[in-house]
Amino acid sequence: MSTENISNWVHDHVFDTGNDAAERGTRVVMWITAVTMVVEIVAGWWFNSMALLADGWHMSSHAVAIGLSAFAYATARRYAKDPRFAFGTWKIEILGGFASAIFLVGVAVLMLIGSVERIVAPQPIQYREAIVIAILGLAVNLVCALILGKAHHHGHGHSHGHDHGGAHAEHHHDHHHHHHDLNLKSAYLHVVADAATSVLAIAALCGGWIFGWSWLDPIMGMVGAVLVAVWAKGLIAETGKVLLDREMDHPVVDEIREVVECDNQTGDTRIADLHVWRVGKQVYSCAMTVVTRDNSLTPDEIRRRLSVHEEVVHSTIEIHHRRDGSDPALQTL
Repeated sequence: MSTENISNWVHDHVFDTGNDAAERGTRVVMWITAVTMVVEIVAGWWFNSMALLADGWHMSSHAVAIGLSAFAYATARRYAKDPRFAFGTWKIEILGGFASAIFLVGVAVLMLIGSVERIVAPQPIQYREAIVIAILGLAVNLVCALILGKAHHHGHGHSHGHDHGGAHAEHHHDHHHHHHDLNLKSAYLHVVADAATSVLAIAALCGGWIFGWSWLDPIMGMVGAVLVAVWAKGLIAETGKVLLDREMDHPVVDEIREVVECDNQTGDTRIADLHVWRVGKQVYSCAMTVVTRDNSLTPDEIRRRLSVHEEVVHSTIEIHHRRDGSDPALQTL
């Protein structure tokens, strides 16, 4: 085979092009959060305000987590063409999202501990100052949420449906709900969690200031902790699923079987073994072993059938040709 022909088969394993808008937005939000954190800590120390100091250190956990998301984007982009990553670097972003979700659990635990301490040992609250701090935090988080929401819109403002020609012309599918940028989602959840706790804090502080309900502040803290924990649990489940390649219940698995076994009514071709895993936000890789009595069936023909599903970007195909009265011959590519 000539060098030119061999070069036609050479390809890279960059299956996800990244999300530039999300990376920029996350970096901006990281700096906004970090600056606000420093201002609150310095002001709390200068004015001897425990409320300011507490909110500043609370915001530091979000700054670290959002910074982790920004670092994951940068690292995935930097090593995108590194051949040591067999299926690209997209999962670095997922790992960043997973770690960020763990941070979110830590925030929920700290909120819960702080709330219980306030119930057991109530402390006087400087309502006016605390309300101003909560409003400032809410404003900062709303701005950050808008930035990340805009990044999400630019990065994922399209659906992913297909028209299948030929025998499958009637088949349509849309996996758009599976295409979340989980790293961006983790940063967004930190911002939204902080905004939600600010809203709860404002409500509790107003209730305490106007009606003297001092118990409302720790109770709202507990409600906020539960809310944050629920969000964190969902994000851990989503990112963990991707990191562990738990994709065999995805609709694309049945679609792969459908197009490969299109002549299965006669029993001529079937998939004996199939593995599908995600290698990008919208794309999948698969490895399969096909058993067939059709001696003309080749890996190229199977890839042609798979091409109607453009989200399947890489395939490794092994074919066993069965002949009556003889051992199966193995053809691989």
